[in-house]
Amino acid sequence: MILRSSLSVVAVSIMMTTFSMANDFTLELRHQTETAPDSGRYHRVTREETWNTSETAVIVCDVWDYHHSLNAVRRLEEFAPRLDEVLKRARSQGAIIIHSPSDCMDAYSDHPARARAIATPKASSLPDDIKSWCSRIPAEEQAVYPLDQSDGGSDDDPEEHTVWAARLKKLGRDPGLPWQKQSDLISIDSDKDYISDRGDEVWSILEQRGIKNVILTGVHVNMCVLGRPFGLRQMARNGKHVVLMRDMTDTMYNPARWPYVSHFTGNDLIVSHIERFVCPTVTSDQLIGGETFRFKNDTRPHLAIVMAEREYETERTLPKFAAEHLGKDFRISFVHADETDRNRIPGLEVLRDADVALISVRRRTLQPARLKIVRDFVAAGKPVIGIRTASHAFSLRNEPAAKGLADWPEFDAQVLGGHYTNHHGNKLQSTVRTLQEAIDHPILHGLTKTPFAQGGSLYMTSPLASSAIQLLKGSVDGKPAEPVAWTFERADGGSSFYTSLGHPDDFENKEFLGLLKNGIYWAAGVPTESFSLASNVEALSQRWSLTSVPTDPPSSETPLDNKPGGTAWYRCAFRPGEVWLADGGLKLQVAGVSKGVQAWFNGHELKVWDRRFGIRANFIEPNDANLIVLRMENGQSLSRAPRVISGKKEFALQGKWQFRLGDDPAWSNIPLPARYGTSPDILFEP
Repeated sequence: MILRSSLSVVAVSIMMTTFSMANDFTLELRHQTETAPDSGRYHRVTREETWNTSETAVIVCDVWDYHHSLNAVRRLEEFAPRLDEVLKRARSQGAIIIHSPSDCMDAYSDHPARARAIATPKASSLPDDIKSWCSRIPAEEQAVYPLDQSDGGSDDDPEEHTVWAARLKKLGRDPGLPWQKQSDLISIDSDKDYISDRGDEVWSILEQRGIKNVILTGVHVNMCVLGRPFGLRQMARNGKHVVLMRDMTDTMYNPARWPYVSHFTGNDLIVSHIERFVCPTVTSDQLIGGETFRFKNDTRPHLAIVMAEREYETERTLPKFAAEHLGKDFRISFVHADETDRNRIPGLEVLRDADVALISVRRRTLQPARLKIVRDFVAAGKPVIGIRTASHAFSLRNEPAAKGLADWPEFDAQVLGGHYTNHHGNKLQSTVRTLQEAIDHPILHGLTKTPFAQGGSLYMTSPLASSAIQLLKGSVDGKPAEPVAWTFERADGGSSFYTSLGHPDDFENKEFLGLLKNGIYWAAGVPTESFSLASNVEALSQRWSLTSVPTDPPSSETPLDNKPGGTAWYRCAFRPGEVWLADGGLKLQVAGVSKGVQAWFNGHELKVWDRRFGIRANFIEPNDANLIVLRMENGQSLSRAPRVISGKKEFALQGKWQFRLGDDPAWSNIPLPARYGTSPDILFEP
């Protein structure tokens, strides 16, 4: 009997363990790490983790029934049915679901899931500020926020938006704040789920249920999903193992605002920011199978830019080029070389998902399995763009690959259609010309086609493959001309475009920038408009740019001088704690300036009291982001940092501000509260 009982206990234990393992989540977490400290370049890497479902919660953020942006509603209704599948699967495997439609608790006053949240005992130790919006965590302090959301981020067609607002009003909704409950596309289990929009309640639920792992999903990722009291930042900074489900979310971003990319690229930029500075991300298919969700209007080809060379700084020039010229029509992934091991290029796996590849690699040999990723991409007939050293990307100079590594010396001939042998002397100036017979080629569309000086040495690339079509040639005195740019139809059926240009000086040349952009679009089969390049003055008048305050002495980040008689605007955000408000209002001192300065605080124009701007208490959002805007005439600038004063306490607003040239009264405020519209890189917190 004793033996039989022991066996029964063992059997039950094995059964319980097996059941637990069967209900675990096996997830692939994606995050980004710097290639080297302070490099500003990142490897996108993944790691597999197994999560105990009983220690896991899914928080559904602000999946409201209505929104002031019609396009936001359309996109939510696209992914909400799949999100509901995710929640059902997570629930069935033992995870808890917390529905958090902010500002909508009245709709659930009699709902068991709301009662369950209220009845949860308060955690014995609540994190500081867990009830508050979180605009930034320490990891973000040195980051540059990737987009301008200060207009509220709506990308609606103006006429459609007007009709939509009228419809909301007819329904008895406030067109600006129309949400009243969670979308009916998301099911709520009355017996198991929780409903709460309070940070302390959500935290208490997590603690009471022993939750270590949190999956955040919902909208909008650049505002509420990041900043709510139950959002990514609060979870990350307070020790929860949190991830964003990156394909079950959306961003409030208007492509008419900086960085002037598509809405979907704007979403990618925020996800990338999160992976670098906040937490890893996962995708819905890891829970329910199938394909990663993609919005139906997101038709962008996926361009992978692979950079592994140390001669021409393309690890710097190519990301800048892509940010300025490719974000409207491409989904872009960057792959950087390992900083210490030249035979490693982390993140090459992205080629398995990519539609187009741009190669900027010089004399690297890789492990056979890693090089096979490149070979497989080419063999699939996918388009390839090569610049400069791509002609000798995977081969050593007259040497075989070391043991355990593989090379591809035929890459130039087989993939690019070239015949690189060497280059002319670095001091020999090369002039680049268009071939007359190629003048109507789409890659040359919009270019002036006038001769220009090459930035680096002229490569010896002839003779080209018979199926190559030469577009540009270069020449140095006393030497035969050499092909500089051409297209190539490969034996595998794919198309390639190559140019031996790509020196840093070439990236200062409008002709080269247009050539490279057109070449990428041509290879991907995407129509392109005529190439244009705005001047710095135009850029500073078209958008808000980061600058350092004080602005004297000027730094490399200081904007162009505000010319005498001109008008400049500065803005930042300020988050005062309760101790700063003990005396009621605040004062703002803008020293070192004469007349012609105006100031606003959360849209309220400030009046001068005793040579300082007075900020009334009712203008201030305590313990939250507040918008400060300055307008300066007659060429004045912030040569000294403004100071916020409360009684005997002073705080210098020294650091990053946003700056803009020109004059528009609308710049004194933003449509949404500062917590939504300002970026964390201009936030000051005493």
